[in-house]
Amino acid sequence: MSPRVAVAAAPHLHAGMRTPAFALIAAACLLPAAGWGVLCYGPAAATVLAAAIGSALVTELVTAGFRRRFTLDDGTAFLTGLLVGLSMPPGSPWYVPAAAAGFGIAVVKQGFGGLGRNWMNPALAGRAFVALSWPAAMSAWLPTRFLSADAVSAATPLAAAAAAGASAGGPFAALTAAGYPFSRTDDAVVSWLNAHLLSPLGMAAPRGLLDMLAGLHAGCIGEASVILLAAGAAVLLWRRIIRWEIPAALFGVFALLAWALGGIPAGDGLFRGGAVFHLFSGGIVLAGFYMATDPVTSPMTRWGRIAFGAIIGALTFLLRFHGSAVEGIGLAVLLSNCLSPLLDRWTRPRRSA
Repeated sequence: MSPRVAVAAAPHLHAGMRTPAFALIAAACLLPAAGWGVLCYGPAAATVLAAAIGSALVTELVTAGFRRRFTLDDGTAFLTGLLVGLSMPPGSPWYVPAAAAGFGIAVVKQGFGGLGRNWMNPALAGRAFVALSWPAAMSAWLPTRFLSADAVSAATPLAAAAAAGASAGGPFAALTAAGYPFSRTDDAVVSWLNAHLLSPLGMAAPRGLLDMLAGLHAGCIGEASVILLAAGAAVLLWRRIIRWEIPAALFGVFALLAWALGGIPAGDGLFRGGAVFHLFSGGIVLAGFYMATDPVTSPMTRWGRIAFGAIIGALTFLLRFHGSAVEGIGLAVLLSNCLSPLLDRWTRPRRSA
């Protein structure tokens, strides 16, 4: 008698780490950025995060209960709620992140059969749902509490740069010319770097660079610290929870296009775009490391992941520079999720005869 073999739904992959550990480590890597976001934007940000996480957990419990299952212990509902909260404006009403997380869990995840069967990222799908349902609430930006009272602005740098129009010096110069407020810390640190380190090399850091990295500006809660998000992503890459191909291709293609073609509207010509500004704005770091790399909705093959990241980067450039969407990265990931099965099919290894 041959032993029985249990066959489950594809993909048939094995890893030494179980799903709860994956979700727990990913959530732990996001918590420092979430905490910094609460420090930057105050109790309103904590309310948004709590509403998103609570809604995700309750919706997971109820919808899985209909199938007589208990799935809260795998940690993915908590991670989805956390990602939804981080992608929301800190001033949005509590019911908006709650609806986003509930939609992502009930419709996108459980509606297609539960963990491993959803075809798009639940957190981004939930955010897209509320962006269409409550567009005004998705612009409820709050000024960071680290700006002085006489330099408060509730416009995101990306929106402010778009409103300021083209500038020959790039987006940072456009913000400076428009009077966009920068923190005193940014002025002090950037001035010191330019005077002592970069000036002898013939280089200069623009005003606002530190504010972009440290989140000292208005934006989604998850935009509050590029540095903390990148540090968490480094841990995920080190533990092989995410693979390098998608973020490398995404950031590389997007930066190349922004640098090569982003300066044309300002009359600067080719290869004079503001790639650094656009890489650190609009939530592209959060989505590129933590959402586009979702193992369920991204390709399984190496070349498929590279193509997937490159497509997201190109779509983000098109949507941000030539579309009505100021940000672009969320819609780019969702559209690319639709291509994931095809990329797997086109790039899977062929058996030799």
